[in-house]
Parts: sequence; structure tokens; C-alpha cells
Amino acid sequence: MQKTFQVSTQGPGLYEFTDKVSSWVEGTGLLTLFVQHTSASLLIQENADPEVRVDMQNFFHRLVPPTTDPSMAYLTHTYEGPDDMPAHIKAALLPVQLSIPVSNGRLALGTWQGIYLFEHRDRPHERRVVAHLSS
Repeated sequence: MQKTFQVSTQGPGLYEFTDKVSSWVEGTGLLTLFVQHTSASLLIQENADPEVRVDMQNFFHRLVPPTTDPSMAYLTHTYEGPDDMPAHIKAALLPVQLSIPVSNGRLALGTWQGIYLFEHRDRPHERRVVAHLSS
């Protein structure tokens, strides 16, 4: 079984789409999720406290700032905006694919775990995440 999920973003941050995936899965098997973009990532992260998402975003912004930051002056890929090359670096550091067991139609996530698309670009995007459920 395969499906493509659309995740709308409004700029940098973590966008949970666990409910979309949960309502689609069935049976028992292994779910693979893959984001079809080079400037976004996928994460399984805490979904109870929104401060976790804010701290994750702030940490990665500090780790890989925009090309306008003097520490990033060595970057040459800048014509798509100051957030583009840093977005590619973040996507290279973080997963773009996840595997999640499915048992009796339910994602085998922990109590406080959710599935997130991590948007690394400044402007809104429509991101595609391909899901493949194998039994």
C-alpha cells in the first residue's frame, strides 16, 4: 500500500502529521515514510510539550544559521536565498526517511511520540511525504 501525504508549512518549524498517517494505516507491517524534498526532514519527536518543537527549531537555527550570518560566508550556493543552503545542510544532518512498525492497524509509537515534518525554509511550502506500508 502506498499513499502520498501533503503537509502544508508556514515557514521553519516542526509540523505534526501523525493523525493523517494513523488514520491511513491498517493491518500489521512496517511503515516507511520518505520526504520528497532536499530542504525538509522527518522526525519522531515528543508531541506533548510544544516547547520541544520550539527548542528543536532554535537549536538547528543556531547550529546552521542563514548565509547572511558571517559564520556562513564560506557557502557558495546562495542564489535561492539565505535560508536555502542551510536548509540543505539541516536535511543532510536529519532523517529524510522513517520506519515505524504497525501492529493491528496502529502505529507502534510511544506515548508522547508524534511524526513531524521539519521545515527548514523560511517561506510556506506544500511538502510531499510518500508512505509505503508493507506486510
